[in-house]
Amino acid sequence: MINGQYDGCDVEYPLTPIGVVRVNATEEEVRERSGTLKGVVEVFHEFEDGLQGIEEYTHLFLIAYLDRVQQRLLRVKPRRLLRKGFREEELPELGVFATDSPVRPNPIALTLVRLVRREGRVLHVEGLDLFDGTPVLDIKPYRSDYRANQYSVPKWVLHDSRPEI
Repeated sequence: MINGQYDGCDVEYPLTPIGVVRVNATEEEVRERSGTLKGVVEVFHEFEDGLQGIEEYTHLFLIAYLDRVQQRLLRVKPRRLLRKGFREEELPELGVFATDSPVRPNPIALTLVRLVRREGRVLHVEGLDLFDGTPVLDIKPYRSDYRANQYSVPKWVLHDSRPEI
């Protein structure tokens, strides 16, 4: 259950984790190797039937709750660029919705991973950028018609690309 306020009223959103990420890496290693890690998604027993047919897909979207995020900001700098040699003063200040920063009003992650194999309720995946123990809220299959053929991105994003999975 997620509690919050909307328009001055208390609200509850009934979100239940369906599983958890398992990755053999420290939080710092996850930050450094974001999008390249191998690991598993352990789906809880009561949701295993929901995996029927998932092994026919090569890629999956994981929707996760970033349970370790403490801050909620609306303006951020793409700090991952610091690992690419940029200096702090060179980073653009952006609205959080123009980035994939985890420090956002609702700390929800959307991660594209490659499904290596399924073993019962365990999904072996590559391309993780989530910490060990991160709750998974949902899994959705990637389909080729989700791809945008024509798109544009800001120049800074070209320095922040992830490896192909």
